[in-house]
Amino acid sequence: MFSIFLSEVMGTGMLTLLGCGVVANVILPKTKGFDAGWVLITFGWGLAVFAGVYTAFKTGAHINPAVTLGLAASGGDLFAGNEDLGIAAIPTTFTNVLVYLAGEMVGAFLGAVVVYLAYKRHFDQDAPGAIKLAVFSTGPEVRSYVWNFITEVIGTFVLVFVILMFGPTPSGLGPLAVAFLVVSIGMSLGGPTGYAINPARDLGPRIAHAVLPIRGKGPSDWAYSWVPVLGPIVGGVLAGVVGSAYGGDFL
Repeated sequence: MFSIFLSEVMGTGMLTLLGCGVVANVILPKTKGFDAGWVLITFGWGLAVFAGVYTAFKTGAHINPAVTLGLAASGGDLFAGNEDLGIAAIPTTFTNVLVYLAGEMVGAFLGAVVVYLAYKRHFDQDAPGAIKLAVFSTGPEVRSYVWNFITEVIGTFVLVFVILMFGPTPSGLGPLAVAFLVVSIGMSLGGPTGYAINPARDLGPRIAHAVLPIRGKGPSDWAYSWVPVLGPIVGGVLAGVVGSAYGGDFL
């Protein structure tokens, strides 16, 4: 269980370090990448997933509670294992699911803390509190909780469903395929909410924002925080159920 926990901590930590890091580089004052735009952010998050997947390879690199719960809902193992590397399969049990979720949350929090350390002097600059919060967590462009929730459900459904389809499909792309998928979701569906599509990616850094001594940080927008948590969970579970029915014996 500790191996599962540590793998997901490291993988999700790498994800949020590089993902929140690219946001910091684009929106915080006086950075080299200031105002580079949405395209850099989407590609940065895609490559962050790429790094996170390789880091957490020992556990199938969920690095996302929506993926964990989607795989559990599909009826298969949490990780099929890798015979070539001598890595055993990880069955779907209540305890294993909890360990995955705990590792993902802790990793997301720690990755966000390291981003703060890396950009400390830029967080010290004058900037609106909402800008500093946006480094850590997502927020809607047009606030409408129901429709923001639906957007997150759709984006996460696409993520988990396509990941499930990667399983029976012959491909040598591996983690790169997931990275391109995340870039595609960001470019196509990320506009309304910033595409959390991962409860840990949003909640862990939001908690870090709340507890870190960030100069002029403002509130952590807890009124919205349930959307990027529950939306991806619903989307991931739906994808697991639909993917299982669609994939049949392949899954």
